[in-house]
Amino acid sequence: MKDILPSVMEEYEKIAFQDFAQKAYLNYAMYVILDRALPHIGDGLKPVQRRIVYSMSQLGLSSTAKFKKSARTVGDVLGKFHPHGDTACYEAMVLMAQPFSLRYPLVDGQGNWGDPNDPKSFAAMRYTESRLSRYADILLDELGQGTVEWVPNFDGTLHEPRLLPARLPNLLLNGTTGIAVGMATNILPHNLREVAKALILLIEDKNTPVDILLKQIKGPDFPTGAEIITPGEEIRTIYQTGNGRIKMRARFRIEQGDIVYFALPYHASAEKIHEQIAAQMEAKKLPMVSDIRDESDHEDPTRLVVIPRSGKVDTTALTDHLFATTDLEKSYSINMNMIGINGRPGVKNLKTILLEWLEFRFHTVEKKLGFRLDKVVNRLHILEGFRIAFLNINEVIRIIRESDHPGQKLMKVFGLSQIQANAILDIRLRQLARLEEIKLLSEIKDLKEEQKTLETLLHDKSAFKAYIIAEIKSDARKYGDKRRSPLQERNEAEAFSITDVMEKEPVTIILSRNGWIRSAKGHDIDPQKVKFRSGDDFLCHLRTHSDKPIVFLDSSGRSYTLYPHVLPSARSNGQPLTGHLSLPPDARICYMLSPTRTTHFLVGSDNGYGFIIKFSDFLTHFKNGKAVITVKKHASPLPPQPIFDIETDAVAAVTTTGRMLIFPLHELPRLKKGQGNKIITIPKKQRLSSDPERLKLLKILPLHSNLVIHSGKHFFVLNAGNQTDYIGMRGHRGKLLPRGYRKVDRLEITPMASQTI
Repeated sequence: MKDILPSVMEEYEKIAFQDFAQKAYLNYAMYVILDRALPHIGDGLKPVQRRIVYSMSQLGLSSTAKFKKSARTVGDVLGKFHPHGDTACYEAMVLMAQPFSLRYPLVDGQGNWGDPNDPKSFAAMRYTESRLSRYADILLDELGQGTVEWVPNFDGTLHEPRLLPARLPNLLLNGTTGIAVGMATNILPHNLREVAKALILLIEDKNTPVDILLKQIKGPDFPTGAEIITPGEEIRTIYQTGNGRIKMRARFRIEQGDIVYFALPYHASAEKIHEQIAAQMEAKKLPMVSDIRDESDHEDPTRLVVIPRSGKVDTTALTDHLFATTDLEKSYSINMNMIGINGRPGVKNLKTILLEWLEFRFHTVEKKLGFRLDKVVNRLHILEGFRIAFLNINEVIRIIRESDHPGQKLMKVFGLSQIQANAILDIRLRQLARLEEIKLLSEIKDLKEEQKTLETLLHDKSAFKAYIIAEIKSDARKYGDKRRSPLQERNEAEAFSITDVMEKEPVTIILSRNGWIRSAKGHDIDPQKVKFRSGDDFLCHLRTHSDKPIVFLDSSGRSYTLYPHVLPSARSNGQPLTGHLSLPPDARICYMLSPTRTTHFLVGSDNGYGFIIKFSDFLTHFKNGKAVITVKKHASPLPPQPIFDIETDAVAAVTTTGRMLIFPLHELPRLKKGQGNKIITIPKKQRLSSDPERLKLLKILPLHSNLVIHSGKHFFVLNAGNQTDYIGMRGHRGKLLPRGYRKVDRLEITPMASQTI
């Protein structure tokens, strides 16, 4: 045994594992590309589709035949030509039968073959019945006319056509999708009549420029009637490169104020669109829509009705929003990757596809005409023998009756070929009548004329081209139809911003100390009288409008954004703000602000620093907010102050020790975030003492306004003239307020003095 084993091992090929794996994967990849996923430019079919069509033709399931169970077809396809899964085969067959999936279906189905809302809702193959469609004739009519190469099936017991002799470029007409190894294809459907016209132009002059071709082929033509809104220049680029995107938009009409969508984009589901719009309504993003109904039925296969809340709703803006946010507008990638006539995959532009298909068609027609010419010549040869026999009928009969080898005798006496002699011997007696002789001469005459015509077509290029043009025109009349997808350039659809969809009404936002928030309609509510949960009480409120964003500022200097429509009603105890926002550990919401007449705010922290910020720089769509004010350890942000005029306003800053400094606002920097510049100086020893001095109050002081300083129950007014003692440069120490007023509670701005010191 030990002696035999080495010799046995020597018989096996030795190959490195890396090389073996590479070779095996490459073979698999080529198989998937050539035999599974990519269509051939000739008939535009993948192998499974080609085998389904051929098997159905072999079963006699023509467009005029009776329907047969789909399981019968699938069984034949799997058993004879395509040994793969029955489910995948049946799904390929279903796709070929769905009029909403294929522009020109190849299979005529009876039963449940799915619907546009759910293409995969088709019944099992044991229930459905099918036959070939009329359009499938363009793939099969010339099958038995010597036009195709026959190859063995998977087990070598049968033969199948390598390609079907398509009379039209089915690849462009029906399009296809497929994913191979390392490549994919996505070819959109086109209109038969338009493609036929472009083919004729190229037959007459193969140098016809793309711009002329695009006057005929204006763009894809989908099974649905939605409009193509891609600009013409983009479509031209797509057809020049073989790559790009096409955008479709649903068509609608206005019926008594309602928006009725009657044509949806390719592969768009009315059911899904209904759900998308309903979800927006539930989320209060479409307050101008009162209802949506899907009224599709057999009479109106697509009828989706959107009902505006009132006649004042801008339907143009509403439809634009729906196009931008739902499947009422869809885009489709184009990747015209296919197996060319050279047997190799590649991405081709429109003109190359048409020219290569014409080359395939020319070759097919040449084989068809040559096959027919051979048939005519052979038939004429036999008929010539018959004619000789009729002219010498008595002698022929005598030879047949008396000769032991009549065939050889006939060949010798009349100079006939073996084929002619055998044909004469096979003649029935009733065919020797005078009438049959007349038919014979007539047939010879007709066949000679046909022979002359065929030879002319095969040897005269102009006649050959005219013949193919006539075929294409005939098929275009027989199978073509009008364009279904109109082309209309449109502006880019824009979705509503949140403020566009909000009802504009006054609201009061109330926040409790424990972080519970709620929204009350109107500005006349007294937030101090609202009831709170046990152990909770009022923190702050904000009067704004329902279409304005609310900015929340926390103790760490981060900002957050919410809109009033997401907040609960003030009739309840509200909801925890943490359900809407994600705050850092130990942080709490301190302030709320909303845009008013001003777009800028003064912000700062009690360690004496601040800056000017735009309101828009507070805004964020992140739940965890964004850092705006850099707050040092043991410091806190101060309430943001609205600014009315950066150039003329002043800043009044008061510390906890009663020092006040007034300086021009424009001395502070404008930042998007940060710590800012020093507002007022607090000496180090004051900052580090047991009771550290802090910046307590900030107030914007408009030009020529009075400043009212409140301290407990007392107050005094500094008019414009008396403010000069406290005016200085930004960052200075400031001046102490009068005794009795150094524990300032709040600052108030008035247009005139009510009391002077």
